[in-house]
Amino acid sequence: MSAFGEWTTAEGLPAFEYRAGPMPWDPIIDPPDSRHRVHVGNRRITLVADSDGLTGVWDEHVGCRWIAEHTGVGRFGALSTDLAGTKLFGPTFCRVAVADEDAEVERTVLCPEGAVPWVLIRVDVVNRGEAVLRRSLTEEWVVRPRLVDLEFGPSRDAAPPDAALVVALEEFGGERVETTAGPLTIAVVLELPPAGRTTVWFRFGLLDEPADPAALYAESLAGVRARLPSATAERAPEAATEIPWHAALLTGGACLDGVLGGHTLDQGSAYSFRHGFNGAARDPLQHALPLVHLEPDLALSVLRNTCAWGSPDGDLPYALDGRKQPWTQLFRPSDQNLWALWLAAEYAAATGDLAAFDRPVPYHPCHGADPVPLAENLRRQFRFFVDEVGVGEHGHVRILNADWNDLAVSESGVDRDLMIERGESVLNSAMAAWVLPVYAGLAERLGDQATASEARERAADLRERVANEWNGRWFRRAHAPGGSPVGDHDLWLEVQPWAILCGAATPEQARALLRTIDETCRAGSPLGARLRWPVPDGASGQVWFSVNMTLIWAASRYDQDLAWDEWRRMTLHAHSTAYPGTWTGTLSGPDCYLAPESDRPGETWALPELGVAMQAYPVANLHSHAQPLLGYLRLLGVEPTADGRLLCRGGAEFTSRTLVVRQTADG
Repeated sequence: MSAFGEWTTAEGLPAFEYRAGPMPWDPIIDPPDSRHRVHVGNRRITLVADSDGLTGVWDEHVGCRWIAEHTGVGRFGALSTDLAGTKLFGPTFCRVAVADEDAEVERTVLCPEGAVPWVLIRVDVVNRGEAVLRRSLTEEWVVRPRLVDLEFGPSRDAAPPDAALVVALEEFGGERVETTAGPLTIAVVLELPPAGRTTVWFRFGLLDEPADPAALYAESLAGVRARLPSATAERAPEAATEIPWHAALLTGGACLDGVLGGHTLDQGSAYSFRHGFNGAARDPLQHALPLVHLEPDLALSVLRNTCAWGSPDGDLPYALDGRKQPWTQLFRPSDQNLWALWLAAEYAAATGDLAAFDRPVPYHPCHGADPVPLAENLRRQFRFFVDEVGVGEHGHVRILNADWNDLAVSESGVDRDLMIERGESVLNSAMAAWVLPVYAGLAERLGDQATASEARERAADLRERVANEWNGRWFRRAHAPGGSPVGDHDLWLEVQPWAILCGAATPEQARALLRTIDETCRAGSPLGARLRWPVPDGASGQVWFSVNMTLIWAASRYDQDLAWDEWRRMTLHAHSTAYPGTWTGTLSGPDCYLAPESDRPGETWALPELGVAMQAYPVANLHSHAQPLLGYLRLLGVEPTADGRLLCRGGAEFTSRTLVVRQTADG
């Protein structure tokens, strides 16, 4: 289906064999490019594998920083791994094979399992000739330390990080070279008899303790095979390949945080790698939700890390900048606490690990505040949401200057200052009406009956107010003081699934609403439902992973056929079928796609007048991996309940180290 290659298996894992030559594409705010990237990683570093055989290494331990970009090559005589050859992208590794009449060279760069801050390089050499082969094998990298910190506009050479890191290249059992910036090269002379073969091991990065490379290589691949989930669904055969692939790329985006503790799991893509910030706070919390059912220790670590962004009053900043400092200048959304409460409740429901909520969590060092138990951190976030975000004159959650949609205020058609001061978000009311009861179940299990009771009461009130927003076809989106409701004459998709999920929609309304969405937002859109209908004048329709996951979840309660079809439109296979010549969406994607009526369908958004573009780095956004995983789990009915239990309905199969769902003989 794809012009770039095809799916296969390698090392017992899903992989993609890349066969395309240079295929230029337009980043909009940077010069045209012909490289296509894949991001894989472990719990410390990210390996950025390029289609030309070169790689980069990214480390977010103390900030958004590159250790090396577009480098790393193996040479054996005239053979070089940055020349045309077979390229393979695996879930935690990349591989290049080149050959001539005398020799074959296969070079694999692997991210070892765990919080290992370097890549392992395996070079296999085979003598294809009939004479003894004597050549020099050279491993070459260039260290280019670069901090990416709030860069908007044309790409530039950013300042190096504050602390110069010593980066090393080492041959196992041989030479080691190191530098803070510049080239690193190691040469090894090989002599092979006819048909002879040998393996040479290197490593590159922030080297730590010694290691046995062959054992580490085998153990790491065995570890990946053991921890990645499997899936089988008659309604979606592509799940068998995509569920483990998404899980690998999602977990590969994690990084041990050397400032706040725990693990970061930010959006990546243009936000981190191109523009240099980790935001919004809701995003790592969203990304960790499916991990509750795959790798719950990592989900808890991300929850603790994101809670540590905040201040003692329970506020979470919109983002962290490239140096891990709170960034509050741009947006002040009103939904972020809800995601923390949701993730905490889902974690507790799935694991029963209530002891985790007794352990202390720090606040960001800039506040100089003492740590508090995780349960208290969450209680303060609940209080901030209730007391500081609060509600407006219609009883809905205040919108502040954004809710989930960063541009909701500007696109509402209402005076911006008035909307920020007194506007209300029906979306956040609907979301809170679902989140607060499941958080109440956790609070009750933790012995905080007062918080549990208040959360349930507020949820009930918000649910009733959302129910009153039904206009006969859909639910309204927002309220501005003294004016008509936003979304009375056009459908804003993001609020609709939450109105169903929280119980504000009656069964009859839910079924009618899903039919309307199918006939409008989903009509003719191969990648899933558009965010708005009709598409506003002068705008391109957009398809958002985060919103369409909730649509899948809501539809699964009333229309399984629509729900499974929407999930299939979210897949990589769907993108390759619809847009086979677009690399974005082949192995990874952005946070949203442009719809068919756009002049760049299947690509992603760009705001060149603001110097910001997802299209400038349109892959490795973790929504493109987290949301298909969570959507699949919700299709199986896996979700937390208001009394703290975990629900499961079935309908397909899923297996991880934490959760097994199988269809029984009686259905």
